[in-house]
Amino acid sequence: MALEFRIRDFRSPRANILSEVGLRQGFNVLDYGCGPGGYVLPTSKLVGEEGRLYALDVTPLAIKMVKKTAEKNRLKNVETIISDCATKLPDESVDVALLYDVFHDLEDQTAVLKELHRVLKQDGVLSFSDHHLKEPDILSMVTDGKLFRLVKKGEHTYSFGKNEKENPSA
Repeated sequence: MALEFRIRDFRSPRANILSEVGLRQGFNVLDYGCGPGGYVLPTSKLVGEEGRLYALDVTPLAIKMVKKTAEKNRLKNVETIISDCATKLPDESVDVALLYDVFHDLEDQTAVLKELHRVLKQDGVLSFSDHHLKEPDILSMVTDGKLFRLVKKGEHTYSFGKNEKENPSA
């Protein structure tokens, strides 16, 4: 599997994908479903020493690989979280949540979207990509719960903004 990720990263560098998100120095980023950490190094560098990268995955081996990458590259702004949903991060503490190629595999997609809505700042961005899903499915799955609205479609990602309240119709 690690070889497969390396080939993927060579063909489509993670930095190219992240360029669509607009990450800046000092941002707090949550990489939800980080896997072995393909986005760890470029994201850590983009947010800088004042920023923070929270790498979350349900698989302990993936988290171990992220920790190894962070140690090897002396990334002091990377924190890992083992979880299948809850981040334990404070409300509105994240500028950008990366939800890349994992949504199709989530057991409780609604709970994950609610958690991301909770931790994202009011002007935060949910950056979404999942090559297992078609565009109409992505748009309906993310926006039907009224937590998020599509803000921008890039070449590799969809950027969703946070709607004001968890349930705007209430």
